[in-house]
Amino acid sequence: MQAAELKKNHMDILWHEYTDKGGEDRPVTEASLTEKASIIGRVGIMLLSCGTGAWRVRSSMNELAEIMGITCTADIGLMSIEYTCFDGEDGYTQSLCLTNTGVNTSKLNRLEKFIRNFEKDGKNISGEQLHQLLDDIEKIHGLYSPAALGMASALACGAFTFLLGGGPIEMFCAFIGAGIGNFVRCKLIRHHYTLFLCIVSSVSLACFAYAGLLKLGEILWNVSIQHEAGYICAMLFIIPGFPFITSGIDMAKLDMRSGIERFVYALLIIFVATMAAWIMALILHLKPIDFPKLSLQLWEQILFRLMASFCGVFGFSIMFNSPTRLAAVAAGLGAVANTLRLEFVDLTNMPPAAAAFIGALTAGVLASLIKNKAGYPRIAVTVPSIVIMVPGLYLYRGFYNLGIMSLSESASWFAAAMLIIMALPLGLIFARILTDPSFRYCT
Repeated sequence: MQAAELKKNHMDILWHEYTDKGGEDRPVTEASLTEKASIIGRVGIMLLSCGTGAWRVRSSMNELAEIMGITCTADIGLMSIEYTCFDGEDGYTQSLCLTNTGVNTSKLNRLEKFIRNFEKDGKNISGEQLHQLLDDIEKIHGLYSPAALGMASALACGAFTFLLGGGPIEMFCAFIGAGIGNFVRCKLIRHHYTLFLCIVSSVSLACFAYAGLLKLGEILWNVSIQHEAGYICAMLFIIPGFPFITSGIDMAKLDMRSGIERFVYALLIIFVATMAAWIMALILHLKPIDFPKLSLQLWEQILFRLMASFCGVFGFSIMFNSPTRLAAVAAGLGAVANTLRLEFVDLTNMPPAAAAFIGALTAGVLASLIKNKAGYPRIAVTVPSIVIMVPGLYLYRGFYNLGIMSLSESASWFAAAMLIIMALPLGLIFARILTDPSFRYCT
């Protein structure tokens, strides 16, 4: 059956039918409760579709409700919102659901501006005009083609390879493998294929491309098979850093439904991706051995880590649909924070989880300092800047050793990964507590 013939499982919501007939020239503050609630709900579900957490979605819905003179309460998950609006006389309840989830920082930025300008401009126009503005924002799907997103993934994973200890050969093979893998993944997503198919296809192709290039290098230039360790890096574009980190932020604000759903979603992606990579490793006879040691002086190591961190975060930001200027801001923060984290581990023997906390805290504080000047939502800068710290290598090695029944080693890798994963959102949370008075309280 062709995609055009498929019947949608989620029906479209005709938002313009919720506006008052004959009220095209009346400000939304004078509209009916239904019309006001439709604006609030639509903004909330659009924010949720961008990948932002429940706390930010709820605060935005509350801000709009307050300006329009009504009260709003909302229960928010990963894919759905149930909310009720009151005006002192009547109540209006609605349930909204997404067809899919993802990350779109460009749309998030436009929505943040819409909310910031609502007090000045939005409340003085009609609900129909507001829905037209939201129509324009909703049209922002991807800023980049699958080929551009493949290149961004290649850049990110090539840089990630160096940060994990790989050399030029591993970086080149991971660059090509990740580029091909994410290109195919983006093409499948655009045709609305299911999550599992997108993950398995892209990860398998990335591993196959890495192994094929390495085998070609071995035949033509006698490249050592020891460079096979980098095949893990070719699949790291699939690591769900955004939901991992926002799940911790949600749970810190006691948005347990959203936090748990996001965390389970991230674990689901990790499980499917590592399973696919493990099966490919068995088929292609690949093993996650240690990288050959690089001989670099301290100043060279720091310089290359700064460069690789910048490129890695820039690539991931582009994959999150960030404009290039926003991606560059996030990359600058990530370069400083990630290099600081790595040097703490190397120079002071600090445990990786503690260093991850300091790196995330640094990124969060720096983002708060430049937030007003940069003009972008804080989460659109902070989360991409620390995604490169998510221990995808640890998670894969944990699953690989689990598959070969090396249980003690598997538990060691998983434990190290979970400590780092918990430390990253904690760093951002405490940075937010230190710099944002509204985040310090449970109100």
